[in-house]
Amino acid sequence: MIQTIAAAVIWGLVLCLLPGVRRRSDQSIVVAAVTIASSLTLNIDPVYIAGDAILGGRNVLDLSSNTLMVVGIYFLSRAILRAADPSELPATPDRFGLAVLGLVVVGLVVSFSVIDAPQSSTSFMLDYGGQWSAAIYSAVQFVYMGVVVGVTGYTCFRFRGDMTRPYFRFAFTLIGVGCSLAVVLVLAVLGMDIFHLLGDLHSMRALSVVYDGAVLGAMIFLCAGLALPPVARRVTRRSDAKTEALLVNGLTDIWDKTTGTRTELRLESGVNVADQRDSARWRLHRMLVETQDALLVDPPLAKLLSNQEVEMLAQAEEYLAVHQRAGPHKRLGDIERRTAPRGRYSRRVSRNASSQTCSEAQPPA
Repeated sequence: MIQTIAAAVIWGLVLCLLPGVRRRSDQSIVVAAVTIASSLTLNIDPVYIAGDAILGGRNVLDLSSNTLMVVGIYFLSRAILRAADPSELPATPDRFGLAVLGLVVVGLVVSFSVIDAPQSSTSFMLDYGGQWSAAIYSAVQFVYMGVVVGVTGYTCFRFRGDMTRPYFRFAFTLIGVGCSLAVVLVLAVLGMDIFHLLGDLHSMRALSVVYDGAVLGAMIFLCAGLALPPVARRVTRRSDAKTEALLVNGLTDIWDKTTGTRTELRLESGVNVADQRDSARWRLHRMLVETQDALLVDPPLAKLLSNQEVEMLAQAEEYLAVHQRAGPHKRLGDIERRTAPRGRYSRRVSRNASSQTCSEAQPPA
């Protein structure tokens, strides 16, 4: 039952990730989710019995499932570390990580090959965990998983405060908690293996309760943390599209006033662009740039703008500054430094607009 619920939870994560596959340059998170979900699905009793029977009834499906799990954990860790640490570049090859993963897979295959497990079993470690080879087989997998998720959880807690968007900070907190529960899961498994070797079945069964709770908790927190950013981005994108359309409408008259007599400042395509992703933001950006250029070249044009239009110009500038410079992976200190010059054009316009009631007013230099 635990495996079924865990598999259902992570397949739900896969469904949340699929709509953004084309936009995502790094597909590690999707590969991780599908691989881990497949591993958990293979451990569902009816699936395991049917699948292992096809493979000869020698528990080869258990080896396949565990191999998929360590591969999935590797890609999951890489995806989270890249998202958390700006210095982690998607194109950078992880030779060390891949080498360790390869050694783990070899260790699983070698240790599994010496386990005496003649019959297919849906409770593999319970039936055959009394063998040293089985304990090593389990330890190879879970020690690797414990180290990887431990480092990943630490990284999430370390960098969560650097995320500029609240939902990213919350997501990394959830992932960090999920990784912590995964470490508890690993410790529980290793403890169960030791008690099994010692013949202390009572203590082993007591730890199995901790294991079941840790499995569910880890999957729920990890999947919630991983699903939150793509879902929040889709919601934010819809909200931004509405805001951008309103700003474009509000900026159109201003753009006409300032660039109408300065058509040489208009870009060749102007604001007439269609069938382009984020075209509303593109139009808004071009309109704002052309308006600012016109005011810079011909400052008296500012007298044509009302206070409301000056405020609209400032709102458009602020909106683009926030959305273009405050990406989710930038650190707060860097953003503050990079946005320091922001607003130079809107302040220039404000000074002009405030003096437009005086006939003697001179435009600023």
